[in-house]
Amino acid sequence: MSIGHILLVEDEPAIVASLRPALDASGYAVTVARDGAEAIAGTALDDADVILLDLGLPDMDGKAVIDAIRTRYLTPIIVISARRQEAEKIAALDRGADDYVDKPFVLRELLARIRAAMRRRQVQAQPPLAVARRFIEGELEIDFATREVRLAGDPVKLSPKEYNLLRELAENVGQVVTQRRLLAAGWGKSGADPQYLRVYMGMLRQKLEANPSMPALLVTEPGVGYRLVARD
Repeated sequence: MSIGHILLVEDEPAIVASLRPALDASGYAVTVARDGAEAIAGTALDDADVILLDLGLPDMDGKAVIDAIRTRYLTPIIVISARRQEAEKIAALDRGADDYVDKPFVLRELLARIRAAMRRRQVQAQPPLAVARRFIEGELEIDFATREVRLAGDPVKLSPKEYNLLRELAENVGQVVTQRRLLAAGWGKSGADPQYLRVYMGMLRQKLEANPSMPALLVTEPGVGYRLVARD
């Protein structure tokens, strides 16, 4: 019995030949689509738990595939691509991708991203009344109803902007959140100066990280945004 169904959208035979057996061995059922049209038309979309999507497909750009999928499905999409340009990553995330992994990737990291995406999907599938009003990740605890934050049981005093940034990251735990989304959460407009964001993230790290100069909880995705790291 599989632990989840993955739709792998990839046209490189070498990647499919190495990744599919690894996913099979990890307990996942895998369906492969070799191009964008096959992915969009495939019935595998109906029951896929996670979509792994290459951007460089033979028939269309992967971002167009994201657009098409998002018209009907909320299935988590993890982009796996050799395109390392920051603009490409941001565009994919802004158009609905949930995460981004560079090629060549480390299998353990990709599997961890898949598990995090599946956890988020399970939470989203719960009835509204069952959605947690409290976030707990390691020693960090956030009460969304009271806006109280605790670290190892001790209260942490945050400014309204610090709290809004932390909440946006917590609601997308394990997932990269773009600068635009964080600026909108903190300042109400995605076009605010990114320097404000860097300053406030530095202040959050001072309050939440054991070693703010080497953050392990609030990590930077260079040129793209930030991620609140989930326990595995």
